[in-house]
Amino acid sequence: MKKKQNNYAFIDGTNLHRSTLEMGWKLDTKKFRRYLEEMYGVVKAYYFIGYVENNQKLYDTLKSRGYELVYKETYIDKDGKLKGNIDAELVLQAMTHYRVYREAIIVTSDGDFACLVKYLIWKNKLRSVIASSKGGCSHLLEQASGTYICYMDDLRKKLEYLKY
Repeated sequence: MKKKQNNYAFIDGTNLHRSTLEMGWKLDTKKFRRYLEEMYGVVKAYYFIGYVENNQKLYDTLKSRGYELVYKETYIDKDGKLKGNIDAELVLQAMTHYRVYREAIIVTSDGDFACLVKYLIWKNKLRSVIASSKGGCSHLLEQASGTYICYMDDLRKKLEYLKY
């Protein structure tokens, strides 16, 4: 196990969950938290997620696995879909803790985070971007991340939830 390096992970929770399901598998959040700690020296893993009252069991499980949850209010859009965009909260958290962590690990496939990634690279504060898949990641994010990016589909064997 690698020594803890005071690195922080900033996780776009809904994006992570949906993208692994779209690839045909379910992420084991316990294995993922351990992976972040061992591979990247993550001491804090912020998990950004829309708040839905009847999802308390999910929230409790994530907390028990070592994630610090950051909630976003949700609403129903005109098409009847539940929405809770966490982009601003993730960027704000990454920047307000900027002087505390050594390096950041950004977990998303969303191109809206390209500007954050570029800034963190410029300041030598980015350790990695973990995106869903080579085919499911925003071109803007891939372009901004350069060699800092890796993909969840390459981690499936290590991180897939398996019922025993």
